[in-house]
Amino acid sequence: MYGVVTRNEPELEWEAFDRGFFEVKDVTGRTTEPVETGVNMISCFGDNRTAEEEPEYVPLSETGERATRDRSYFDWAYICPSRERYREAVLDLVEEAASVNPDVRLDDVGFPREEYCHCEACEAAFAESEYDEWGDWRASVITEFVAEARERVPGRLYMTLYPDPYPGHLTERAGIDVDAVAEYVDEFVVPLYDLDYGTTYWLEILAKGFVDELSTPFSIELYAVDVDVDDLIHAIEVAAEYGHSVLFGYDASNARAAIRRMKADRRDGASFQPE
Repeated sequence: MYGVVTRNEPELEWEAFDRGFFEVKDVTGRTTEPVETGVNMISCFGDNRTAEEEPEYVPLSETGERATRDRSYFDWAYICPSRERYREAVLDLVEEAASVNPDVRLDDVGFPREEYCHCEACEAAFAESEYDEWGDWRASVITEFVAEARERVPGRLYMTLYPDPYPGHLTERAGIDVDAVAEYVDEFVVPLYDLDYGTTYWLEILAKGFVDELSTPFSIELYAVDVDVDDLIHAIEVAAEYGHSVLFGYDASNARAAIRRMKADRRDGASFQPE
């Protein structure tokens, strides 16, 4: 089964794709109206616009480093998951999206890295919590958010995971306790992005790791922009062995070309025996 992740609504109905995900809110902070024809997808705690407008909402490390895109290891700015007003705004978006299409995908869920967040809101919430360990408290914050989103989604709830299947790493890095959030999630999505997929052994290693780590079904999302069709096909063949479906990010035309080539190759390779 193949799917597309796109900002272009017409691509959701292309015959090549069995399912489609539509970006309603992305990491720039841009929002658009949800659609009926695809699963609406919301960047939860990645938000450049809010980080610029509300700098106090940006997560802080213990040494005061802000989780913004001017850090060498962040591609976008983050918002602290403890900020109640922002959380409620995101959950309102989830509810609005679910009123148009009952299925919703949560993207960019979690804390930015292990060292975040030590803002005033987090320090106060941890101090008032029932938890002795900071890591346990962080995981409770994310699990609670996913549970609140689940209450607003009558259909299937999808959730993107950072592509690290090593046991315990998602909890340590992002505060995502996979077993805990799996109670609320129908399907995970794992982006395994590369600019060319010239080699695919690493893709297989990561995909197999998620097979071992997850009991919930998961799909693999590939990057399709300007990727050579033959190399993309090789990546598809690997991903399809492990994922519930293979999704393609942000270049529906290239993804469709790869799917068509694969189907044509299968037809050309078919042999027919006389009756």
